[in-house]
Amino acid sequence: MSTTAVLRSEWIKIRSIRSGFGSLLAVLVASVAVALAVFPSIGQPEAATGEIDRLFWLYYPMNFVQIAAISFGATAASSEFLNGALRNSLAAVPRRNLLFGAKTAVVGAAALAVGVVAGFVMFFTANAFLGPYAVGIGEPGALRSCFGAGLYLALITLFSMGLTFLLRSAVAVLSILIPFILIVSFVIGGVSEGAATWLPDRAGQQILFQEPLGTLGAWTGIGVTALWAAAALLAGWWSLRRRDA
Repeated sequence: MSTTAVLRSEWIKIRSIRSGFGSLLAVLVASVAVALAVFPSIGQPEAATGEIDRLFWLYYPMNFVQIAAISFGATAASSEFLNGALRNSLAAVPRRNLLFGAKTAVVGAAALAVGVVAGFVMFFTANAFLGPYAVGIGEPGALRSCFGAGLYLALITLFSMGLTFLLRSAVAVLSILIPFILIVSFVIGGVSEGAATWLPDRAGQQILFQEPLGTLGAWTGIGVTALWAAAALLAGWWSLRRRDA
């Protein structure tokens, strides 16, 4: 099969598997739903305290949106290990490098496109309720953060996908990553803030700050997350190449 045909087939897989496509749509739904649930009531009081970066506060929904992105990456990969689907995929595309590369490209592109939209949605929805504390799109870092949100979500999706190819289980990956991001990351931050800066979620989210914290800048932080994603994808590629279907 040609590269174009394989890319098209991977996109068909994403659209036809309800759990994966539902997780992708959940990225958008969560970005709107959480913003509407939080900012009308506590948006301005929290911004008025001055204890949090004004720009980063707009992306509070990211705490939940990234879970949907992780789920999308995990389900997109785990679908290959259900009911012998990988054997069928390899029968159609014997070149494992092409199969893995096409899936990575399609999953990453879909997550990036939806993530960028979600970034703008979070930005403008939150701002609608902040009154005098709103951040204009022309302010320093604002436009960067909208596109950066999409880039971060794409990388965290690929990180999840790579781990799923390695472990061959979406349940295992979700059981590891979701508690890690929601709990362990904050525990490590409480013990050693310097070490926590290099974790994939903490590093990547520096791009959402108007004034990034710690030693990593906005683009350096997203670069660290990219290295985490690349390492996971490399491990997943190795697993696909070396293990039986």
